[in-house]
Amino acid sequence: MARTKKPEHIVVLITVADEEEARLISRVLLKQRKAACINIMPGVNSLFWWQERIDSAHESLLVVKTRAVLLDEIIQLVKEIHSYDVHEIIALPIIGGNQDYLEWIDNETD
Repeated sequence: MARTKKPEHIVVLITVADEEEARLISRVLLKQRKAACINIMPGVNSLFWWQERIDSAHESLLVVKTRAVLLDEIIQLVKEIHSYDVHEIIALPIIGGNQDYLEWIDNETD
């Protein structure tokens, strides 16, 4: 059986209430060097189950580029300042890409 290597780099998706909260969380993660780059995507329409019914929200989405070893710290920081009761923080592996960019992520994160 082939051995799968753990990803060194990840993309973390985080939904937030609005663009103001998106900027706040982004600045905290960047200032503490937990992320190299964060895209803020305003105007995300979300549908989801909440308290036994289908609900919806107009949100912003953060797309965070970072190193996998920083995920636990990112989750903790976001939970401390995020306005939601249940925080969507989902990490996806980066399985490849521009090596120069991946090295830049390494150089810009703590």
